[in-house]
Amino acid sequence: MFDLQSNTFMLAGPVKMHPRVLNAMASPAINHRSPDFEKVVGDIRGLLQYVFQTKNDTCLFSGSGTAAIEAAVSNTVKRGDKFISISNGKFSERLYEVAKIFCPDGANEFKVEWGKAPDLGLFEDAVRKLKPKAVAVCHNETSTAVTVQAKELSKIAHDHDAFFIMDGVTSIGSINVPVDEWGCDIAFFGSQKCCAGPAGLSAMAVSDRIKPALYKDTSYYLNVLKHTEKMKKNDTPYTPAIPLFLGMREALLITKEEGLEARFKRIEAIANGLRAACDAMGLQLFADRKYASNTVTAINLPAGVDDDKFRKMMKNEHNIMVASAQEPLKGKFFRIGHMGNVLWNEMIPTIAAMEVCMKKLGHKFELGAGVSAAMKFM
Repeated sequence: MFDLQSNTFMLAGPVKMHPRVLNAMASPAINHRSPDFEKVVGDIRGLLQYVFQTKNDTCLFSGSGTAAIEAAVSNTVKRGDKFISISNGKFSERLYEVAKIFCPDGANEFKVEWGKAPDLGLFEDAVRKLKPKAVAVCHNETSTAVTVQAKELSKIAHDHDAFFIMDGVTSIGSINVPVDEWGCDIAFFGSQKCCAGPAGLSAMAVSDRIKPALYKDTSYYLNVLKHTEKMKKNDTPYTPAIPLFLGMREALLITKEEGLEARFKRIEAIANGLRAACDAMGLQLFADRKYASNTVTAINLPAGVDDDKFRKMMKNEHNIMVASAQEPLKGKFFRIGHMGNVLWNEMIPTIAAMEVCMKKLGHKFELGAGVSAAMKFM
């Protein structure tokens, strides 16, 4: 029977939060214009710079990752500007959908087959012809478990005098993403993903290069310059989601205590272990393996195995949550998240339960092969 209070939560976000994060959010009310809260914001600012690997300004929005998408796009382009983004999944499509609102005459979409990464040469040709003000990519496409070539795409943008906007919602904090080194003009992530904080916040890093080009009149609440200037003063422009800020500070502290390099290695090892388990069980990845994500894995369902039955069996018989695919590919594959604080003592039982469920549903393989293959990466 599924236990809401104690289960193995293997979604691609939100991810399971550490008890320290939950406890921080249970703190008494605090005045957000007080020295006490200034200390909280100041701590968050420094911790964000650590996680983004940046010396640039950062801010934290009281809004999810989609709010950060809207902030990044609306502050950078408006009518008369040209914009291009890569669409290779459900979440990367949002960059284009938002751009159509703010620069409907100049928004362009570079479509890539789901499960694939873009051809760099073809994309550079498109940028060269369009001459956009901004290029935008979703670094880690959660819907298809693909990580694209952000560093190379940033270079293409800059080589053609465009700003580079990177959605790092499910990469920054669990995959090595040095935003300064890569030349990200705007990069952002969601609180409930790789840093295992509470859902409802998004963090952003903003380069000095793009600041003079940001618009001040295209968004009121999501004004990037307002948020970064206030953050430098350990403040927020408007009333923040105070309990979420307290939880986020704790999540960022946990990230720093582990250390980014150690976190990247742990998550990569777990991802490699899961991929090896899939191979041993005769399961195919949906994503092009060359670009397979280290924070989420999409696994094709073998012939005869029903998605709904499989996931319900995982949940109800083994107390383990895994995610379905999204439309239009729902039923073709399922997804396992392994970002944030995920450990081997969660992944190994997940693989073991996968084996039991797949066997019951008729998939043929040697029972125990997946767990054995994964354990070689521990």
